[in-house]
Amino acid sequence: QVQLQESGPGLVKSSQTLSLTCTVSGESITTNSYYWSWIRQPPGKGLEWMGAITYSGSTYYRPSLTSRTSIPRGTSRNQFTLQLSSVTPEDTAMYYCAREVYETTWSYDWGQGTLVTVSS
Repeated sequence: QVQLQESGPGLVKSSQTLSLTCTVSGESITTNSYYWSWIRQPPGKGLEWMGAITYSGSTYYRPSLTSRTSIPRGTSRNQFTLQLSSVTPEDTAMYYCAREVYETTWSYDWGQGTLVTVSS
C-alpha cells in the first residue's frame, strides 16, 4: 500500500522559490508505469495538476507553469520534490503529491496535502 507525505515550509515570500518534498513509502518511485505528480488547490478553487516525474525520470509540466516549475527526484531515497520559482500570492494553495496510474483512466493515490502561503 503506497503512502505519500508532503513536507516543506508553510510560508514563502513573494519572488522566492517554493520547495516541497514528497516522501513515498510502500512503493519504489522507479517502479514501471507510475507517474509521481504535484497537484494544488487554491482556497475556494478546484484542483490544478502541476506536473509529474515518471518512473524513468522524464518530466511533464502544465504549460502555464513550465517556465518556473521543476520536479526532480529528492536527495534522499524514494523522494521527489517540487520547485516553483518566482512565486506570488496567487500560488497560495494546498499542495498535494500523488501517484498516478493509467488503467483505462487516470487514478490517484494522494498525500494529506500541505498548505503553503505566499506573502506579499
